[in-house]
Order: sequence, then C-alpha cells, then structure tokens
Amino acid sequence: MTFTTLIDSAQLAEHIHDPQWIIFDCRFTLSDAEAGRHAYQQGHIPGARYAHLNEDLSAPVTANTGRHPLPDPELLAQKLGAWGVDATKQVVVYDASFGAMAARLWWLLRWLGHHNVALLNGGLPRWQRDGFALTATAPTIQPTIFRARLNADLAVDADEVERIRTANHFRLFDARAEERFSGAVEPLDKIPGHIPGAINLPWEDNLDYGGNFQTAEELRESYTRHLGRVAPEHVIHMCGSGVTACHNIIAMEHAGLHGAKLYAGSWSEWITNPNRPVAKD
Repeated sequence: MTFTTLIDSAQLAEHIHDPQWIIFDCRFTLSDAEAGRHAYQQGHIPGARYAHLNEDLSAPVTANTGRHPLPDPELLAQKLGAWGVDATKQVVVYDASFGAMAARLWWLLRWLGHHNVALLNGGLPRWQRDGFALTATAPTIQPTIFRARLNADLAVDADEVERIRTANHFRLFDARAEERFSGAVEPLDKIPGHIPGAINLPWEDNLDYGGNFQTAEELRESYTRHLGRVAPEHVIHMCGSGVTACHNIIAMEHAGLHGAKLYAGSWSEWITNPNRPVAKD
C-alpha cells in the first residue's frame, strides 16, 4: 500500500524502521529562518532528514521572483538522491504547523514525478499527542539516485494567471488569510491586496479544530461548492510565495478532485511587475 496524500501517526509508526520509507522534517518559520533547523536538532521523528525551505526547497530570490522561487529540478533531484530517495521509496513529510510548510515538499516531489509522498496529518503536534517518541540522533542515510521526471504542467506562471484570472471556466484560489487577501494588513510583501478575479480560500479552512485535515467527504463538499461547474484541472492555487497554496492542492487531491495547478510565484512575484493589476477589498 502506498500513500499519496495523507498519513496518520499510527500508520507512520508502523514503518518507522522500514528502509523503504523516507521521512522529512520541514519545520520552518518565516520570521526566523533557522528556527526549524534548531528545533529539528533538538528532537525529530526517528529517521527524519531536515529539508530547509529557503536552502533546499527554493531557488535564490531575484528582483523578478517571489520570495520562494521553485528550486532547480536537477539540483533538487541530486539532494533527494543524497537523502536516500528513489522511485521505490515511500516519502512522508511533516512540520509543526499542520502541513503549511511540509506541503511544499509534497508538491515538489509530485512535480518531479514522485507520487508516493504523503503529508503527516496533524504534523508533529499530533505525533507527540499520540504518544510517539522523538530523537535528536541524526539518521543513517544510504544515498541513491533520484531520477526526476518533471511534470511541468503542474505549475503555471504569471502570464497564464493573467490569461485565466477572470475566465468563467477557471478558478484562481488564494490561500492567504482573509486580512492579507483583502489588503487590510500585509506583514511580508511590499504591496497589499490580491489578484483581481481571485477567490480567497485560506489554507486553514482545510483543518478541523484539532489541526487535522477534514475528512475527504467534507473537503469534497467544500471545494465542490467553490468550484461550481469548473473542472478541478482548471483550478490554480496561489498564496504569498507558493508554499501554503500547496496545502489546498493536497486537500483537493485527498478529496478526489485531481489536477489543480500551482502558481508558484504567487503574490510576492505578481507585485514585482507594476503593470500587473492589484485589487483590495
């Protein structure tokens, strides 16, 4: 059995010593880029490698990119191989923020053609709440070769967003919090607001009160309501920098609504061009 969207703590614990399973700790804090690494060093799920959002899961920022550009696929493939990932491995990713950061690596692996990757539902808080242990011991890694099979169709650029943002047969969903989407506050980017035509769908809405994803049935009902007659493959997700938007993509996939795409540059890239329109509510 393979896992391609979500996995729970008990299911992961059953395979914690399985060499065919590779675990990644993706903890990261936007206000302190080293906080996640320090937390990992103090304690992590046994066997987990650490993947840093800025250093491993993003390319360097330039004047024309968002805050977390997509990494070079060949470089990421080399890192994955060095971490022990190949086509035979089941990958599990987690963080301490209910999937907000780890969803990025989930999406990147699918972008590189590796679909046997799942997000730990509830993240590290749920793992600990369920009584499973942490360790500070670094894992023993057997490097291998990861062969990327890039699926470029999973991502779109700003030109594609401009083409479809007001089309009736497409949906552009923005995963940021309501106050950022409206432009009432903007703690991270230079310009507040949103892309005209986008619909606000905060990633936190995928979760229940315990920090776990809602059931597949609940998610399907919610997203179907927002989709109307729009096909799932005509959905584009965005956020501030292409990270938390991946949480919405996981939710749709788990709900059986397949084929949504990511605008990886997202809001922080969109506003680098003053000719692109901006809306505020």
